[in-house]
Order: sequence, then structure tokens, then C-alpha cells
Amino acid sequence: MIDRNVVKQLVEEWLEGKDYFLVDIDISSDNRIVVEIDHADGVWIEDCVELSRYIEERLDRDVEDYELEVGSAGLGQPFKVPQQYINFIGKEVEVLDAEGKKVKGILKSVEGTHFTVTVKEKVKEEGKKRPTLTDVDREYDMDKVKYTKYLISFK
Repeated sequence: MIDRNVVKQLVEEWLEGKDYFLVDIDISSDNRIVVEIDHADGVWIEDCVELSRYIEERLDRDVEDYELEVGSAGLGQPFKVPQQYINFIGKEVEVLDAEGKKVKGILKSVEGTHFTVTVKEKVKEEGKKRPTLTDVDREYDMDKVKYTKYLISFK
């Protein structure tokens, strides 16, 4: 089986000096290699082809056969690395917390593995009969949520 660290090193060499970042590498038991990269402005197919060729030129199919797929992290798929959170600051996201509660709101900030989402909630203010819709900041840890993903809007 092809070593994940070897593929990761090749990807990191190609990424050096570029604004792309590595999202994930998956290698199945039958040597199907899937590399996901991302960029703040989106991923161009030409860059995926270039990275694929870079990897293929450095792995020897005579030693071990493999299938290689290079692509972008899917829009609307759960975030896998902190840089994805950073890229979507100011955008609407959906968070499924550890207790299974879904929250939709605007990704406000990211610090390390912590992030803040501003959500609209009904809050009963003192002296008022009815609750009002208010912006409330919810704080989360990337490692303690089931997922966070960008909500695509067609408005």
C-alpha cells in the first residue's frame, strides 16, 4: 500500500509558494488515492491536473499500481481543516453540535480551533411582553462539533 506520508510530502512540495492548502488525503486498501485541495477563491481544474501530474511523475507505478484523483473540497461538504473555517468568515454556515442540535448563522470569527457563529434567537427582554429576534454569538470547538459546513444560497 502506498504510504500516506509520501503522498502528503509530494502535495506539500507542490503547494509551497501557492495560496492553495491541503484539505485531505485518503488512500484506500486498493491504492485509490484521493487528494483534496482548496483555495480562498476556489480551485481551478488546471491546478488539479498540474498537481496530479506532479504526484504521478514522482510515484512509480512499476513498484506499486494506484489510482489517483485530485480535486477540490466539495462546496457544501463539512469543513475538515481550520483554513476552511477562515475562508468562510462572514458567510452563512450550519453547525451540528455534539448534542445533535443544528444551528444556522454567520461564521463570525476563528481563533485556533475555536469559532464563533452569530445566530438569530428569540430573547425575552426585561420589561417586554414578547421575545424579540436578537443576534446571539455561539462559541464552538472544531473538534467537538459533528460538522460545520457552508450553506449555499441561491438568493
